[in-house]
Amino acid sequence: MAKKFTRSDRSRPYLNILEFMVQEKTFLTIIIGGIILAGIFTGNTRAAMWLGFIFAAYATVANDSIQSLGTFIESNRNKQWWVLWLYIGGIFLVTVLFSYLYFDGDVTYQRLLKADGSTNYPHPVNFSFFQIIAPLILLILTRLRMPVSTTFLILSVFSADTSGITSVIWKSWTGYILAFILSFLVWYLSYKAISKFFKSRKFHNSWTAIQWIVSGTLWAVWVMQDGANIAVFLPRQLNLFQFSIFALSIFLGLGLLFYLRGDKIQRVVSEKIRISDVRAATLVDLTYVILLIYKLFISTVPMSTTWVFLGIIGGREIAISLARKKKGKKHRKKAGRMILKDFAYAMIGLAVSVALAAAANESIRDSILESLRGLG
Repeated sequence: MAKKFTRSDRSRPYLNILEFMVQEKTFLTIIIGGIILAGIFTGNTRAAMWLGFIFAAYATVANDSIQSLGTFIESNRNKQWWVLWLYIGGIFLVTVLFSYLYFDGDVTYQRLLKADGSTNYPHPVNFSFFQIIAPLILLILTRLRMPVSTTFLILSVFSADTSGITSVIWKSWTGYILAFILSFLVWYLSYKAISKFFKSRKFHNSWTAIQWIVSGTLWAVWVMQDGANIAVFLPRQLNLFQFSIFALSIFLGLGLLFYLRGDKIQRVVSEKIRISDVRAATLVDLTYVILLIYKLFISTVPMSTTWVFLGIIGGREIAISLARKKKGKKHRKKAGRMILKDFAYAMIGLAVSVALAAAANESIRDSILESLRGLG
């Protein structure tokens, strides 16, 4: 017999939307206020620059906590938040200070400004509305627990032409594939030994020290790769005042992030298999940092570290589901759905990034339209 839908059934979606708006009223107020400010300051270069930077500073760190800090936060829930903050914040300050001094005011390790002075991401004379709101879009996707690529979403709207987007996509794709393969091999080939070794919940205290060293290294390399996503709103070479604002704002933002314990995006890490085990977290981070270091030195083209992280987590989940001796396919299907969901969110982020880039840059819009005509 067909189910009869009552008036309450038909009105349920509207009630869910209303409940979401009530629960997220503070967040929605911030987003709406930010969009209004973006509209007001679009014609004011200086104000637009600092407004966009503030949005990007929090949005980038909050979204990327899943990849660079997620396992560290998850496996150190018994530690005081301010201890974790001072450790990670201190590493950040040292990392950006070195780049600032060594590269003559460039805090991005030449991700935005090449050695010959050229750049694929010129600092705008006038900021467009879409450039300013790009970090707000990232905040919305983050609130929905989507691990989207910050690099695509923010750098794309500053790209001078499509080459600035395609080069990043290619480097990120190869990073994802390498990460997936390496992570799969590590966890599949050594699963028996790892599961036996990790079976006991007790572990030597030296594991905590090792994890902090690996996580600190990972965070430093992440800053070298993704610091450009925040600094893109600022001049390519900063004076001392600009650098001080840049460093202090992100340092304080990290404090808020640790106080909130990663906020909602942290659940993407928390739902993974035994990632709260400090030894498993260390192995994941070690694989991640090796790939980031390799990609860091192979070229100065920016890269989506989110895609590399998703490759590592995806390879690990598939390897564990295949290596387990449990009967049935339930756990394998669960791992497959989890990976497909994360990948789908990454694709959504890419699509939104290209749409924003096209809206913000006429040359990119024309190139995309020309390519579509060619396909037709």
